[in-house]
Amino acid sequence: MVLRTKKRSRKFLGSRRWGWGNIKNRRGSGSRGGVGRGNRKGMFTHRVVYDKVAVRDPGFNAWRIFNLKEADLDTIERKAANSKEGKPTVELRGYKILSNGSISKAIIVKASSFSKRAQEKIAKAGGEAIKL
Repeated sequence: MVLRTKKRSRKFLGSRRWGWGNIKNRRGSGSRGGVGRGNRKGMFTHRVVYDKVAVRDPGFNAWRIFNLKEADLDTIERKAANSKEGKPTVELRGYKILSNGSISKAIIVKASSFSKRAQEKIAKAGGEAIKL
């Protein structure tokens, strides 16, 4: 088969940088933009700090539930304080209820997820924990 066009690399034979400007340009690993197998540890550290859902922390059950916000029992107590019902209802869609703080009165709490201790504390106060 006849070669109809010359490869682009033939144009740059004998030059030091293949058309990327000054020899100082594109010198270090920063110019590679994370391509290749270099800096794997640094990429993992970036994930741990900025993208915790991707790491899938087992304590937060992130395999099944993604991007949940956190709320604690003190927050629920404050939201229910404004209500004048006998058994106030607090609905927090997209939240996981954690057991920080305490709850003093019976409250019906509706949320996407609960920790075990939070469910126990809500039940002990006479309330209900309902998963949405």
